[in-house]
Formats: sequence, C-alpha cells, structure tokens
Amino acid sequence: MSSNGTTFEDGLSDREIECIENQWSFRFPPDLRQLLQYALPTSERFPNWRSESAKSLERRINWPYRGMCFDIKNNAFWLDTWQERPDSIDSANQIAKTAISQAPFLIPIYSHRYIPDAPSEIGNPVFSVYQTDIIFYGFDLSHYLEREFGVANPNTIPDEPRKIAFWEEIVG
Repeated sequence: MSSNGTTFEDGLSDREIECIENQWSFRFPPDLRQLLQYALPTSERFPNWRSESAKSLERRINWPYRGMCFDIKNNAFWLDTWQERPDSIDSANQIAKTAISQAPFLIPIYSHRYIPDAPSEIGNPVFSVYQTDIIFYGFDLSHYLEREFGVANPNTIPDEPRKIAFWEEIVG
C-alpha cells in the first residue's frame, strides 16, 4: 500500500516488536507501537525495523551521539550541567556518551526525526536531531505526522510538548 509516496508493509507483530525492543534495549512508546503494528513504513528514509540491516539501524540509532561528538569537537558544544569540560576530546565524548545513555532513548522515526522511549506513554514529542541543533518537530506523534506528511490529525495538539529529561536541555 502507498500513501503520499510512502510505501507500507503489513504491521509488525507482537513478536517482532519484542525482538526489536530486546535487540536495541528500548521500548516503543504506545502510539508509535500502535502505528508500526498497523502498518510498517518502508520507504527510503524510514527505518525498516523488519528487514534493514543491523549495521544500518545502528547508524540511525547512534546519529544523535555522533552529532553531539561532532559539535563537541568542532563547535565547542558543552552543557553546563556536565561541569568543567575536559581537555581531551575522547574524555569529553565519554561524558556525552554517559549522559545520553542515562537519557530517554531516541528512536528513529524518519530521516533525522526521533521520538523518546520514555515516558512510556502516548504523547511524547518528536525531535528533529541534526548534531546539537535539536528542535521539536511535533508536540506528539500525530502532530508530527501532520506536519511532516500532511496526515490528517484527529487529535487535539498539545499546547506545548512534554518535557523530556536531558533532551530538553539541548532543544533550541
């Protein structure tokens, strides 16, 4: 099936969802899980959770960290909450890696758009993540789908996005 140039396959099964979550150590938020179980988008810029190579998915999953490391090295990015910046880029990147590992996991949705896995509730915002240029691209998943793809949104758009630990410190 196809809509707005996007190709879809049959949705993921409960077993497929469970395997993906176990392999990558995250949990799909309920609204994203529902969407992926209804129909799996398989067009070029969507992660194909069913058949994309682990290496390719890993690149998508590590995109936020790699972008942050780039900005730490090249653009003097540093959060005040990380205390004093070390002289070594490797040490600085390790601090960023630790911070990201303790933050809600960002699940790739499409291109450089991500949704946090926590809280495990309907209504998490969607971020556009390009290095440390991180912005809200949808106050929730349905708002995002409306903005990005023109999908009719039957839901009320929240007045503001839900606050997400760590990531809200970076959102510009």
